Amino acid sequence: MPDLHIPPLPYDPVRAARILEELSARGFSWRPDQSVLLEGVFGNSPFLGRLALRDAEALARILTDGPRSAWKGAIVRAERAASFDEEAGAMAALRAAKREAALAIAMADIGGERDLRQVTGALTDFADAAVKGALRFLLRRAALQHGMAEKDAAVLEAESGLTVLAMGKYGAHELNYSSDIDLIVFYDSRFPFAKRGDVRGAAVDIVRGLVKLLAEITSDGYVFRTDLRLRPDASATQIAISLDAAESYYESLGQNWERAAMIKARPCAGDPETGKAFQAAIAPFVWRRHLDYAAIEDIHSIKRQIHAHGGHGEIKVAGHNIKLGRGGIREIEFFAQTQQLILGGRNPSLRAPATLDALKALAAAGIIEPQTEVELGTCYRALRVLEHRLQMIEDEQTHALPKSEEGLAHVACFMGYDDVARFSADLVRTMETVQDHYARLFQREADLADVHGNLVFTGVDDDPETLETLRAMGFNTPSQVAATIRGWHHGRIRAMRSARARELLTKLIPAILKALASTADPDGAFVQFDRFLSNLPSGVQLFSLFAAKPEFLDLLAKVVGSAPRLAVHL
Repeated sequence: MPDLHIPPLPYDPVRAARILEELSARGFSWRPDQSVLLEGVFGNSPFLGRLALRDAEALARILTDGPRSAWKGAIVRAERAASFDEEAGAMAALRAAKREAALAIAMADIGGERDLRQVTGALTDFADAAVKGALRFLLRRAALQHGMAEKDAAVLEAESGLTVLAMGKYGAHELNYSSDIDLIVFYDSRFPFAKRGDVRGAAVDIVRGLVKLLAEITSDGYVFRTDLRLRPDASATQIAISLDAAESYYESLGQNWERAAMIKARPCAGDPETGKAFQAAIAPFVWRRHLDYAAIEDIHSIKRQIHAHGGHGEIKVAGHNIKLGRGGIREIEFFAQTQQLILGGRNPSLRAPATLDALKALAAAGIIEPQTEVELGTCYRALRVLEHRLQMIEDEQTHALPKSEEGLAHVACFMGYDDVARFSADLVRTMETVQDHYARLFQREADLADVHGNLVFTGVDDDPETLETLRAMGFNTPSQVAATIRGWHHGRIRAMRSARARELLTKLIPAILKALASTADPDGAFVQFDRFLSNLPSGVQLFSLFAAKPEFLDLLAKVVGSAPRLAVHL
């Protein structure tokens, strides 16, 4: 890989020259040694060029005082958004601060002044400031509306009984350049506001306001796209959840993918006591001291669902998704998280939220070889830097490489390469290293049925490749099938309310779908099978029977697929 401490050459030197000329015409100047950086920034990122022209004063501060000083100033201004009396003023202040932070952090990154940890940490720290500034504004406004005595915004926040959890990369201080932020919001009995006597209604209004302040696109842009779907059973719950309801959910219906998500969770705003109480309450759910064989199988089955057949998503360069594709960032994360889930209950040293720290902890505990830590850590850094460059081009939340030669040449140049071939060779080598370690971790695990394609029903989104797999199997309504299966996993039917039933289900899903797809009407068979499951008091016995005697599953599929009246009788 080229030296990332040296700014890249401009892919479009004409555009870079035009932006510099316009800045000069406005009276702005820079030192001769800064020209190389500015050409590399503006010649590779149209987005950053537009930011510089729009906020030339911010660019001047960055060039005069340094990116770190400008970024620190942006954090202060984001937190001061709480002091505005009008929503429009707070929104404008947050967006202006974000633009300066985005420009300062990008220039420090591209110029090689900050390494990956420092860049992702700076992005995360700004996000914390923006969430705090927005939340404090909303709490101040709510206090005024309720006729409460005026208090300092920070005090209101600390006493609110409402906590905002940062999830995913945001929670682990690993935020990427154009990332959305994943949040979950809980409140306890100390939450002081009510809407027509309903505390939950007032909490929901606060969260809606938070999303508006951060995510709404205005003439000033936006701050962060905000995703609330990692909360418990997102399609069936409000966007603000009481602490008691959340604890009850995780104790009885929490899933292994949610345990993995909680590894990275941390309170980022709101009442710290509520956040600490929540994390203490669900610690036994996240970090089980004793895992039975079925729970370990369930964790492994999540991986096997992701790549249920050989050769799927082979490594390539053009169009490859460096996050979700083979050899990508997600495989490194899953490599670490799977072992953390299985072993972290007995070994607290493994509970590191950040991926690089988790790899280091696994190596220190002797669970992986030191060479594995070094190789995967190197690959992770390389892929994350590439992810940032892809996103900096046009501030897009993308992880896919361009498909065209011209697009690949642009990315290669931005990464400091002088030709696409060398960039491609290094990238393929990186992804093959990741895939090799990832495959060896699970090499003893058998495939789940003979299903050719993704079958992923974890998380909250439809996996596009899973929908394609279902369609190829013969299901005409793949999104509906996927949503129903996620509902099973969330325990929305009585038969699926035990952890054992859900763990068995994870392992059997491919076989169930294959059996239903072999009928004359796969969609109708699936609907009847769902009705059959919905009328069972428990799913454990049935799924255990299917696991021991697969021929019974085939027989049931034939019944629900070809004899609806008999299926109803069943």
